[in-house]
Amino acid sequence: MSGIYLYCIVRSARKPSGSRVPSGLPGASRPELLPVGRSLWLVVADVPLDIYGSEALEVRLADLQWVGGVALAHERVVEHFALRSSLTVVPMKLFTMFTTRERAVGDVEAKLTEIAGVMRRISGAHEWGLRVTQNPGPRRRGESSPARAASGVAFLAARKQARDLAKHAKLAAAESAAAAYQRLAKLAREARVRDDIPASAATPPLLDAAFLVPTSRRTKFTQAAKREAAVCARAGAQVTLSGPWPAYNFVDGSQTR
Repeated sequence: MSGIYLYCIVRSARKPSGSRVPSGLPGASRPELLPVGRSLWLVVADVPLDIYGSEALEVRLADLQWVGGVALAHERVVEHFALRSSLTVVPMKLFTMFTTRERAVGDVEAKLTEIAGVMRRISGAHEWGLRVTQNPGPRRRGESSPARAASGVAFLAARKQARDLAKHAKLAAAESAAAAYQRLAKLAREARVRDDIPASAATPPLLDAAFLVPTSRRTKFTQAAKREAAVCARAGAQVTLSGPWPAYNFVDGSQTR
């Protein structure tokens, strides 16, 4: 028994080449292209239900290493099409599946208006990620340690000083991150702050943002990001820029600036 796995939807006047497409998910058939109308193509594959069926999948989702491997395989297929300048690609979420090819095509046909709107918004652009974290920072020379204070009064004073310094450092780093986001957002078609960071994260970032950047502004954007990284570094924050990626964070229709 098998199901149909959907990687992404591709817009192209001609059928995209299927050569050199990554092999895709573990256990799946090689990705193939299904036509929807004249210019849309579904990138799909057969997947065994004893691995990807709902009951089997529920058990496997507890294995983070396995899920990570599947996510990477999914991403490689999507990127193969999304990073080609002649194509516009709507990436699907991980584990988007249908019982048959006909159902996959039918589901997309029922959402053609919505999909066309998404295609217009992301056409000619890629996603870039910006993550800003606070540097721990070295202890300043002459700064006293609460644990080594000679008296109770000195201990409390040193402890308050340490708290105040940490607060001011975090505020300065957060302000630099917010300013970087605002300046970079002006170069993007859309920008949004990701708010799906786990509450249990040991060191949550000051900023985790995504930018939809037209390919014509790629160089300008990356150069601006480097300048912002230098500004943030002086404020005690570290910037990590990633991309280009498929526009995963910009296919749901909502907009945030």
